Amino acid sequence: MDDHGHDHPPHLGHHWADSQQQFEAGKLGMWLFLATEVLLFGGLFVGYAVWRGNDPELFQYGSQYLDTWLGAVNTAVLILSSLTMAMAVTYAQLNKQRALMVCLVLTFLGACGFMTIKYIEYTDKFQEGLFPGAAFYDGPKDRAASKYWVEGRPVITRETLLELKRGLGERVPESDIRRPERTRAIAQAEMSAIEPAAIGPRGMGEDIRRELRPRADEYPPPHPVQDPNRPTNAHMFFNIYFMMTGLHGIHVLVGMIVIGWLIVRAAKGHFNSEYYTPVDLGGLYWHIVDLIWIFLFPLFYLIH
Repeated sequence: MDDHGHDHPPHLGHHWADSQQQFEAGKLGMWLFLATEVLLFGGLFVGYAVWRGNDPELFQYGSQYLDTWLGAVNTAVLILSSLTMAMAVTYAQLNKQRALMVCLVLTFLGACGFMTIKYIEYTDKFQEGLFPGAAFYDGPKDRAASKYWVEGRPVITRETLLELKRGLGERVPESDIRRPERTRAIAQAEMSAIEPAAIGPRGMGEDIRRELRPRADEYPPPHPVQDPNRPTNAHMFFNIYFMMTGLHGIHVLVGMIVIGWLIVRAAKGHFNSEYYTPVDLGGLYWHIVDLIWIFLFPLFYLIH
């Protein structure tokens, strides 16, 4: 009871008349906060649209360096975590404490899974030298472990090797083409002072290149440092990619802190059918984080 002799639940603030008023005020405040988040990312999406509209080739070129499968898995992980978060709110309303805890823990694990996959993606990009800014053109940070470089030098691609071999009329063994170190050795051996033989009939070389052209799912694209067909300012794609996905990642980390706090409180039995406001508001925040990623995924990973 309060100073005036009225019943006063422990969760009810002294400045609220009842729990319903407190719940509605909290929800209104959360929606106002989420509106600012929508404005923040909305501005970035508008910038993305203008940028891509002015230079669509740049985004199509940069997208080939992203791992679509990892992005798709991350999308599925966030959608499932959004489902478990919604179930957590429902179980809190139904006084099902054990189910509430399970759903909150699953949501937290989903957030951890998302950040782990994002860490793998970012690490791969940094190792390959796919940085934002001018560092993008410095090549891989660890060239010894890079799939684009061998012994500190750019890998000779299939197309380059075929150009060297075309004049001799030889076919390149598939086993040699699949091994970058062998490919570079062959290419160096063919770089001699002897003038290559005359090129065969028109179209023959094109037929060979078309037959042996690398499949996108088996061979990585050449690093922009060695790619003569890269668009101007190729690094700009990764500028906006890291900015938008990185900002989203920060929001995921904030969501993990919130969910962790909810787990601690749920373990202490603070939530029930009379008081579940924190779970509901935390769920709203998590849903908007998931929704933003659902837009980011196709905008960056599914460009054709």
